[in-house]
Amino acid sequence: MDTLLNLQALPMGAAIGGPAVVVGGLTLFLIKHLVDDQKKKASGIRPPPEVPGLPVVGNLLQLKEKKPHKTFTKWAESYGPIYSIRTGANTMVVLSSNDVAKEAMVTKYSSISTRKLSNALKILTSDKSIVAMSDYNEFYEETKRHLLTNTLGTHAQKRHRIHRDIMIKNVCDQFHAQMQSNPTEAINFRKIFQSELFGLALKQAIGQDVESLFVEKLGTTLTRNEIFKILVLDPREGAIDVDWRDFFPYLKWIPNKSFENKIRKMYVQRQAVMEALIDWHKKRIASGQEINCYLDHLISEAKTLSEQQILMLLWEAIIEASDTTLISTEWAMFELSKDQGRQNRLLSEIQKVCGKDEFTEENLPQVPYLSAVFHETLRKHSPVPIVPLRHVEEDVQLGGYDIPQGSEIAINIYGCNMEPTVWETPEDWIPERFLNDKDETLELHKTMAFGGGKRACAGALQAMLISCVAIGRLVQEFEWRLNDGEEDNVDTLGITTHKLHPMLAILKPRS
Repeated sequence: MDTLLNLQALPMGAAIGGPAVVVGGLTLFLIKHLVDDQKKKASGIRPPPEVPGLPVVGNLLQLKEKKPHKTFTKWAESYGPIYSIRTGANTMVVLSSNDVAKEAMVTKYSSISTRKLSNALKILTSDKSIVAMSDYNEFYEETKRHLLTNTLGTHAQKRHRIHRDIMIKNVCDQFHAQMQSNPTEAINFRKIFQSELFGLALKQAIGQDVESLFVEKLGTTLTRNEIFKILVLDPREGAIDVDWRDFFPYLKWIPNKSFENKIRKMYVQRQAVMEALIDWHKKRIASGQEINCYLDHLISEAKTLSEQQILMLLWEAIIEASDTTLISTEWAMFELSKDQGRQNRLLSEIQKVCGKDEFTEENLPQVPYLSAVFHETLRKHSPVPIVPLRHVEEDVQLGGYDIPQGSEIAINIYGCNMEPTVWETPEDWIPERFLNDKDETLELHKTMAFGGGKRACAGALQAMLISCVAIGRLVQEFEWRLNDGEEDNVDTLGITTHKLHPMLAILKPRS
């Protein structure tokens, strides 16, 4: 969910309502631009460098390849670590270096703590009713406290250890079973790992995995795959869907029916499934079952929250656990599968520590190279390449430049993790860069992948535990190599870092 609105190119006439609107918009743009320039000169402020664009659309057409994080990083080479662009009528300030990003997320956080959501995200998050997309206020503090207390905090993760252990065992067992039935066939890593992650998310959220569910409001019984599509895949796609009115707020009165119908359908279906899951859970409680899960906690402890807010927080726990950890684990296994030398080095460290015993969470501090693999994967393939947009609440200085109230801030995590002054040969995957004499194996914030400051990712600990133990066990039990032609299969989905196509690997059991 933590993803920027999709900055894709828009057909000029169709996108902004026809020639008459274009002419009117052009006139308004020229007047506003002239007035803004005069104000800047009169006040003596120092604005950041501006990437040249076109009237009305600004820099939108330059982002047509739909990989804004890569375009932003390339622009940083010419305009520096902080610069501004125009996305239609909006001014966006892009931050692409570690220093200025940390200044924004920590030192100047109070001035830019408000989220700026796309129209799609406003609907899908019930207007900021989840932790990741809320503003920094009392709601955020209360809901994050609930999330950490029951699900993602250190003590909560100890309680949920059994679910993680079962998940890893199930993944390994399924790989073994598939190899026995089809030993020469490439294995779809994502199909198996993603399904088990979803099961883990359901156990933490409602206390039990679900194979099927009758949804009264939809009038049908859904399979597990259908539930996953409605709760995870569809909202993930919708979150990056574009509504051209995001870029031209003064034209919001013009209907965009295809967009509205698509997102509204996603909202209605998700609402129906979540209500059915909650009702199913309440019936189990009424029948005498004792279940300790996130929903139980919210019902008993979150007395100030509405039923809709509880529903949204429950859905957030499901989609977050089911999605972002997959990205880092799949990319790590991809990199290890194409680099036999580093795969063997990791195996050697694990064997020295574990011998013939299974690798477990207790072994994590003893295998620093596994930590290095994890952090290097986060650096090169950050699950969230751009932090969701923030709104500048008051005039503020960043990186020595004056940022006016009303601007949007885009923190380019991908650019920070590719900064050549910080990372040598940043395009290469080199886990050894994270090995040193002072290495803290369980330190989570070695890169910008988990954000920073007061809005650092609440799920960082769980992501590290699941991903690292999965990588360790899978390398311990199997020899991995990519299927023929897979090494060049590095395209990603839209503006995310999801592999466009699932990783296909040839596995061989280790003796």
